[in-house]
Amino acid sequence: MNAPSDLSMKSDDVLRVELEVFRREHRDLDEAIRALQDTGTADQITLQRLKKKKLLLKDKIAMIEDRLLPDIIA
Repeated sequence: MNAPSDLSMKSDDVLRVELEVFRREHRDLDEAIRALQDTGTADQITLQRLKKKKLLLKDKIAMIEDRLLPDIIA
């Protein structure tokens, strides 16, 4: 899943599974960042890397959600 992929080539079922996996990873990163900040055991570079990964996951989640739930103009 690290390689860039074309969303149009994947079925909705595959996208739903990927979406759930990315959401879970995003939550796990959020918890890890919070725990490191609370304990004060992480350096700033580590926190920045985790936050960057979290943002990339957020972008992937948004792309998949847009594909699965297109805007409907009423």
